[in-house]
Amino acid sequence: MTTFVVGFAAAILLVAGLVFDGGYVLAARRRALNEAEAAARVGADALGVDAYRSSGGIALDAGPAVSAAQGYLAQTGHRGTVRVLGDRVVVEVSVDQPLQILGVAGIGSMTVSGTGEARAVRGVEVER
Repeated sequence: MTTFVVGFAAAILLVAGLVFDGGYVLAARRRALNEAEAAARVGADALGVDAYRSSGGIALDAGPAVSAAQGYLAQTGHRGTVRVLGDRVVVEVSVDQPLQILGVAGIGSMTVSGTGEARAVRGVEVER
């Protein structure tokens, strides 16, 4: 009987860990996605003013775009990579989520990531 109770208690603890820590991991993933998208939007604001004035075309100034997005990430306290691809800024953010209940079982934390992308546009564009 004692073996059954110990086994059942361990199974209940494992299920509780999956439920609670799984919820925290999902929330961390959403946070990583939100921060990546926000950093990409900040970077996409770094337009190349000289190119716009000379040709009227939208072009990103890569250096300031990367710096602005990395500055945003520095404020959030998470690490990430920023790339400028033509008129787009792509940001990938990684978030380490400590696990509370599953930490007892030796799983200390999980790293989740999210990717965001923003494109520099002039005015408002409507897709049809």
